[in-house]
Amino acid sequence: MPDGVRGALVRRVSAKPDGPLDVTWLAGGTPRLPLGRIRLHWEPAALAGWDITAHLGLATTEVHLASWPAAPDDWPRLIRPTIHEVTGLCTALALATDALDLSNRLAGV
Repeated sequence: MPDGVRGALVRRVSAKPDGPLDVTWLAGGTPRLPLGRIRLHWEPAALAGWDITAHLGLATTEVHLASWPAAPDDWPRLIRPTIHEVTGLCTALALATDALDLSNRLAGV
């Protein structure tokens, strides 16, 4: 990971098992993550592989989503299923929230 970078923001996760995981770098001074977005951070593990962590942006904070200690060099393939499922859940939650808000507005609540 380049100097001065806080992590990588996940932009897109392919549904295919060997599909891409598209990210963009986040500068060190970047504010907290937006709701439903995932930040990845990786660094070389002590003995071999990579120590990877993922954080998820919630409405008022960021939470630790997952860790993959000493992951092999093909770690994007390892973490992709988890990241794909979480992004899908966040999208579904956002859609359900929008539908509930619309329903409340139409009902005059």
